[in-house]
Amino acid sequence: MAKAEYLGTGRRKNSTARVRLVPGTGVFNINNKTLEEYIPFPHLHEVMKQPFAVTETLGSYDIIVNVRGGGFSGQAGAIRHGISRALLNVDPDFRPALKSAGLLTRDPRMVERKKPGLKKARKASQFSKR
Repeated sequence: MAKAEYLGTGRRKNSTARVRLVPGTGVFNINNKTLEEYIPFPHLHEVMKQPFAVTETLGSYDIIVNVRGGGFSGQAGAIRHGISRALLNVDPDFRPALKSAGLLTRDPRMVERKKPGLKKARKASQFSKR
């Protein structure tokens, strides 16, 4: 008999996370590393656990994640988005709770492109009249 597994894809900034939820004890496996090994910031651990807190399923699924692109914050947001989408596959009744918490919406904020004549997206060289 095949083990039940639920898939979800999450994105934020330049990060993409492919998430698999397998019934278990709440162990995170991110790119074959533990949660603490992969992301050393406790506040980002809380960000990734938000969907479980909202749906009251903390500790009932093992999380296997393949994430690439971006930095720690973007990857944590992408993992959170992927977990939320995977929980919808577990039980569609979670949708109202996840939606009201804002966990199903992909964060559209991206880095603004650099403009010609400027040093960065908006930073210009200092103005001098003479």
